[in-house]
Amino acid sequence: MTFNLHAGVDGWGRPTGALAHLIALAPDIAICPELWRGDDGTDFVATLTDTTNLKGQFVALARAERVTTGHGPRRWQPLLAHFTGERGLYFREHRELTPQQREHRRARPQVETGEWGIGLFTTLPIESLEVKSLGRLPREKVRRALIVARLNLDGRSIQVLALHGAHLSHGSPLLLRRVARIVAALDPDPPIILAGDFNCWRPLLRVFLPGWTSLARARTWPGQHPHSQIDHILGRGPWRRLDAGASDGGSDHRALRADVALDELDVRTLG
Repeated sequence: MTFNLHAGVDGWGRPTGALAHLIALAPDIAICPELWRGDDGTDFVATLTDTTNLKGQFVALARAERVTTGHGPRRWQPLLAHFTGERGLYFREHRELTPQQREHRRARPQVETGEWGIGLFTTLPIESLEVKSLGRLPREKVRRALIVARLNLDGRSIQVLALHGAHLSHGSPLLLRRVARIVAALDPDPPIILAGDFNCWRPLLRVFLPGWTSLARARTWPGQHPHSQIDHILGRGPWRRLDAGASDGGSDHRALRADVALDELDVRTLG
């Protein structure tokens, strides 16, 4: 599964149940964009590894400030958040806050500082884990990275890649070309799954990342009333989709799940 957790808060800085929703789904493989590790408080990585059988890798991609005492109307974030900035997470490591964010940040002196990033966790035996830097696009506030894991599924190696892509307006085609080059250099024999929040629609992914099969089709964004799929689970190799779906876990994206099996082997289902 892949689930963008948005650091466990909404766009106003109110806590959500996203992490609890992820844990309740009990995935065999979890791709976690926007995972949070607070300096002196909440640590999503510790919660995942201490309360479940999941183990894996967290990659910090930005320093951030997280608000957990925000308030606002029922909608998930301010109406113009995509233009003026949200009020739950503040990133100013590489770019300045918007004037609106600076105003709201001054009204929230109590924030939790920490690391914002992406994680890949699994209950399967891990053969290797590697982090491939994707750099930072000029318009972005954060860095990007691809986590490349080699896992053992009933004696057979598979590869799982975790990605949190940039928005089209910020140059995501360039980022996806970097991903394609990394994939081209991998061992071609093991079946591959590439999953995460791509911030991109499926028709465009067919152009930027040809040769992949979609293993889950469901609307994932925005979380409360989704009209689009921008989170994806893609496969190469003899994967067979048994079931798939998306569920609302309190974040701005829905959790996307695919139950799959390998056609060549009588292996247990991956959920």
